[in-house]
Amino acid sequence: MFRTALRNVLAHKARLLMTVLAVMLGVAFVSGTLVFTNTISNAYQNSSAKGFDQVDVAVQSDYQESKGNTVGKAPELTQALLDRSARTPGAASAIGVVSGFTAIADKDGKLIGGGFQSQGGNYWGDKDPRYPLVEGAAPSGADQVAIDSETADRAGYEVGDKIRISIDGPVLSPTVTGIFTTDDGNVAAGGSLALFDTATAQKLFGKTGTYDEIDVKAAAGTSQTALKAALDKSLPSDVVETTTGKELADDQAELISSQMSGLKQGLLVFAGIALFVGTFIIANTFTMLVAQRTKELALLRAVGASRRQVTRSVLIEAFVVGTVAGVTGLVAGVGIGAGLRSLMGTLGATVPDGPLIISGSTVATALAVGVLITMLAAWLPGRRAAKIPPVAAMSSVHAQATTKSLVLRNTLGALFAGAGVAVVLAATTMDGSDGQAPMGLGAVLLIIGVFILTPLLSRPLIAAAAPVLRIFGTAGKLARQNSVRNPRRTAATASALMIGLTLITGMTVMAGSLQKSIDKMASSAIRADYIVSMANGNELSTDVDRKLNATDGVTVTSPLRNAPSRIDGETEYLTGVNGAAIAELTKLKVDSGRFEVGGGRVVVDSDTAKSRGWTAGSTFTAHYEDGKAQKLTVSAVYEGNELISGIMVDNKGLTPHLTDPADMQVLVKTADGASDATKDRLEKALGTNPAIKVQSKQDLSDDIAQMFTLMLNMLYGLLAMAVIVAVLGVINTLAMSVFERSQEIGMLRAIGLDRKGVKRMVRLESLVISLFGGVLGIGLGVFFGWAAGELLGTKMATYELVLPWTRMGVFLLGAALVGVLAALWPARRAARLNMLSAIKAE
Repeated sequence: MFRTALRNVLAHKARLLMTVLAVMLGVAFVSGTLVFTNTISNAYQNSSAKGFDQVDVAVQSDYQESKGNTVGKAPELTQALLDRSARTPGAASAIGVVSGFTAIADKDGKLIGGGFQSQGGNYWGDKDPRYPLVEGAAPSGADQVAIDSETADRAGYEVGDKIRISIDGPVLSPTVTGIFTTDDGNVAAGGSLALFDTATAQKLFGKTGTYDEIDVKAAAGTSQTALKAALDKSLPSDVVETTTGKELADDQAELISSQMSGLKQGLLVFAGIALFVGTFIIANTFTMLVAQRTKELALLRAVGASRRQVTRSVLIEAFVVGTVAGVTGLVAGVGIGAGLRSLMGTLGATVPDGPLIISGSTVATALAVGVLITMLAAWLPGRRAAKIPPVAAMSSVHAQATTKSLVLRNTLGALFAGAGVAVVLAATTMDGSDGQAPMGLGAVLLIIGVFILTPLLSRPLIAAAAPVLRIFGTAGKLARQNSVRNPRRTAATASALMIGLTLITGMTVMAGSLQKSIDKMASSAIRADYIVSMANGNELSTDVDRKLNATDGVTVTSPLRNAPSRIDGETEYLTGVNGAAIAELTKLKVDSGRFEVGGGRVVVDSDTAKSRGWTAGSTFTAHYEDGKAQKLTVSAVYEGNELISGIMVDNKGLTPHLTDPADMQVLVKTADGASDATKDRLEKALGTNPAIKVQSKQDLSDDIAQMFTLMLNMLYGLLAMAVIVAVLGVINTLAMSVFERSQEIGMLRAIGLDRKGVKRMVRLESLVISLFGGVLGIGLGVFFGWAAGELLGTKMATYELVLPWTRMGVFLLGAALVGVLAALWPARRAARLNMLSAIKAE
């Protein structure tokens, strides 16, 4: 039986080619994901580990948790603690570290490093061992800075150049006095690093006389563990905590690994979708092969082969196919992993240098996935083949499904589909996150149910296309009949395409609806003409609000200032606003009370009010970070949203209690409204700062639209693999169907159907099957998009369903194009059959 199985693989290698390709693509996606994420993770881990070479023990502030009415805070690392660290036995030296966000603009005024990886710090003394100078000298004074060599190369800066930088708002123009090299992981990832002398850095980052961290270097012969123990004895344990350099490197490696894990899991989900679609092709292929070899299998049964042996022979064939697909998929995946890394560089994302990582687990996973997926998909056709009685098989090439099996299948499909719809509908009535798991379960049940029912659905849906197919005469009529001749085969082929289009359509519906809802939220909740914020989401200097207020044409502004407080023994963040202007800058629906902020009166969003049992007129006491308390009165309860929510208090009463006040955003109202000229005037008032965004409501909407477009394009790209696999399935089904119907095609040719007619028949059959899958996929996608939207609507009052008719039309045309392209080779092959040879074929 083993030799028979191998012989069958070799005899049908052309027919198994598409199956190998389908599995290979899925395996390549999996192995490529593993190679890419392992390579990137290893490169970042090695790069970050180098950054701790100069740190044997790090002394950090021990954050004091909030207790009772006391707001938690981190004790300061003072110069005295630095001196004590340096005098500790076993310590060779100690360096005080100051760091913070520092944006550097290139010569065109654009932000280097995208903002999120733009960092600043202090250069220690005249020769900092952490940052070896390759050119120039150490910075000294407020008008000098040193920059990393990568940034200098990218921007074309040299020693002596003046550069434009920003810490939290105001633009500075220091002179570059030095260029240094660094093993900092952020720089290796494409970020920038600017260093000032220690006093300047402390002043710029609001840490005068204090440090963020103290890095201690061990003396010769002292281990990191011994030095840590000595520092623990020397320094106050209630103020600081110590960590060895090795522990820091290990923690950083674990953090990088966890961050890459999310990317890996996301990519593997899409790889799993492609493999799931591939199972339809595998099952279809082996079902058709078994049907074509029914007499052969019956003969084996007649000469003594057991049912188990017949099933095993099919599984051996599947094992060989899976092994070949696994090996070729692994090789292709290594290429994909290397290509993705190169692509990141091409797109401007810098990745630290490092080798391509092909781990043993990646190899094992690729082979296991290829073999297991293929064998699992082939098991049912093999089992079905073994159950055919030898006598029945000898007398009939095709064993028809019994009425009992069809009734059982349709009943089972109806139960699954009905249960899926019921669970999804029930989930839409639940609150937010509570409905996510039930909706996921319902979606799975519904997809399974529709798949089982697809043979039943194929007849009425394909029959609906009959009027159009009649236009094509005999070829159209034959195409329709061929499409429904074997409903199970048609169902498996169409379902592969259905899965991909369901996901694509559902995501498109959700993205379009969310974009519309956020646009509506911005226009309905904000009256301000502009929203000013840092490009990377960091806090703004309070100087920004003052400069905007002094700008011509600005009528009123309000900073949004976050501040921690303790209310009833719990931490609650307050939002400081300009109490006199906030009503003019926002348009929030008030549920109860009168919208007034100032003089001890605050407004509270409905969710917070509900959770704390507050109503208009309620009073509470807020304890601030300076230890002082204030009694506040709820003047109104408003409906919050994703843009504005929380407890709003007047900055006049809040700011005196803050150690270092800073703003998250500033709302701006102008006399002339939003216009290019007004925006330009505001940007110039802020020094044309690349680190600050000045956005109108339209700009905000455009940013959101761009984000959703990018997200959708990425999802389309990831789902493209599943669509490609589905195309292979259509090609494979048609090609094997042409082989199976060789005698029939020969007879049609003999009675007058010309080659063009044969081609047209196969193409129309492919088109009908693809459109059938497309209609099912788009229909399911719209349903899931609506259901997910209903769930989101419980958390987003402005949510409304938006059906992207144009895109859905494009998806349907795409399904039709898939059918046309998939039929090219099978139609050509059918038209070129020799009619006499075909008629004689069995």
